[in-house]
Amino acid sequence: MEASREIELEGHIIDSGIMTQIFDKIMDMGGNFEILVFDVGKQKTDPSYARLKVNAASEERVDAIISELHRYGARLLAIADVRIIPAEADRVVPKGFYSTTNYPTSIKYLESWIPVQAIEMDCLVVLDTERLMARSTPLSKLKKGDMVVVGEQGVRIVPPERPREKTNFEFMHGTVSSERPSETIIARVAKEILEVHRKGGKIALVGGPAIIHTGADMALAEIIRKGYINVLFAGNALATHDIEYNLFGTSLGMDLSTGKPVTGGHKNHLYAISEVMRAGSIKKAVDQGIITGGIMYECVKNDVPFVLAGSIRDDGPLPDVITDILVAQDRMRDYTQSCSMVLMVATLLHSIAVGNCLPSYVKTICVDINPSSVTKLMDRGTMQAIGVVSDAGTFLPLLAKQLDIQSGCSEI
Repeated sequence: MEASREIELEGHIIDSGIMTQIFDKIMDMGGNFEILVFDVGKQKTDPSYARLKVNAASEERVDAIISELHRYGARLLAIADVRIIPAEADRVVPKGFYSTTNYPTSIKYLESWIPVQAIEMDCLVVLDTERLMARSTPLSKLKKGDMVVVGEQGVRIVPPERPREKTNFEFMHGTVSSERPSETIIARVAKEILEVHRKGGKIALVGGPAIIHTGADMALAEIIRKGYINVLFAGNALATHDIEYNLFGTSLGMDLSTGKPVTGGHKNHLYAISEVMRAGSIKKAVDQGIITGGIMYECVKNDVPFVLAGSIRDDGPLPDVITDILVAQDRMRDYTQSCSMVLMVATLLHSIAVGNCLPSYVKTICVDINPSSVTKLMDRGTMQAIGVVSDAGTFLPLLAKQLDIQSGCSEI
């Protein structure tokens, strides 16, 4: 016997293509639909409203379709309170738990809508029933007895919508550009950075060692020195090769001024790590005059915090590298929720890691020479990312130049 459910959607659901995606998903999953109400916004700022009846061959099938439509912001017409079940043990989830998106989310409890704090994708929603507070909680942080939201009932999300008024950040919305970046594109990125700072927002940079290898380190150091970056996320490699270049003029044993290998240069990164270990930390190496320039130097001198997350392939690592991945995740979360914009340059793994912690409303630009790296970030759920296929050695110097031009060469 055919089953049906009524759903509703509200917002700029036409401009954003959400209605088309809803229709496609229903039919792809073997259902059909009937449009009951469709009120289209008359003005640019007016939202649209739609009410649909979704039909399928069975209760199970229609529920499966509704579960998928939830990710597009659809909600059942009759909204009951969320279902909550206590976790039976640390890091053991109840069956049917709700898995979060990175979209703004709220839950209905005792007839009130409670916003979910610190939202990020692939987490649980834990409800504090005494304080009436809900929080996005990673599996690693789940404790026995935590009240976990189960199913989509009573959960409301707000998917990102394409603004009707074009902004600087919308020049390549949701796309990947394989063209060599022109100064026009990078000028728009620079303009957005300046606008974020003007509004008091914070900008994070996620960087890989190719920034050093391609000779873009001085440009990034300048951008940090002039106050455009508020936090740096990276791994052992970027910091190590940045310090190696400052101490020996090499990166991976190559003389960056000539592009030729240096005799014995393959050991220089180990010497660099050892010198920092002798000093005790990157900051102490800067304070002692061992490190005299570069990206990490500018971070220390300008009080820009950095999170260096370790991996199994690290040499050393540097004493500042966090080798416990769960601790590194928490350190990143200390900053990601307060960021307004993130620049990801030449690092796939760190970009995905940071992207997983970002709410969907954080403006994100991913720059990589490999088009598949940029696409994979979006495929992993960071749908708000704008992709620019470019060499770091081209992008960062042009960005530094544009920031100077548009700011009148004045420091922030």
